Amino acid sequence: MSLRLPLKTENPWDTFETIFTIGSVHKCTIISKNDKGASLELPYGIEGFCSAKNLVKEDNGKVKAGEAYDFKVLEFSKDDRRIGLSLKAMTPTEEAAPKAAAAPKKAAAPKGKTVEKINQEVEKSTLGDNEALNALKEKMNAAEAKGEGN
Repeated sequence: MSLRLPLKTENPWDTFETIFTIGSVHKCTIISKNDKGASLELPYGIEGFCSAKNLVKEDNGKVKAGEAYDFKVLEFSKDDRRIGLSLKAMTPTEEAAPKAAAAPKKAAAPKGKTVEKINQEVEKSTLGDNEALNALKEKMNAAEAKGEGN
């Protein structure tokens, strides 16, 4: 009878964690696609997943199995051995800026008595805090002066 100890091998996911960092971009091939999203083949034969909402091409066209695109890593879980990817994240976000500029600006609401009352109370509490801090500073300076006199 013989006793054999298994060799401890390095976990490849430790290495993949440095390669597939969040925000990194990799060329992936679509293996299969369904209503929930698509399974992707990343470099080194690793499989990843892209949800249906993130499986949007720049021209809003449909992707097909066998096609290859650049995908951005959104999630990496070494423990679950899962990599979440997005094709949508590869689309320039220039659309967001015009939408923000086109949004109408709200006019400042006129100050009511309630707002003025709150502002006065806030100012009072701030002044009180300053007085307390000044008193503490004076005590510290007095204690420091006594220490120097010895």
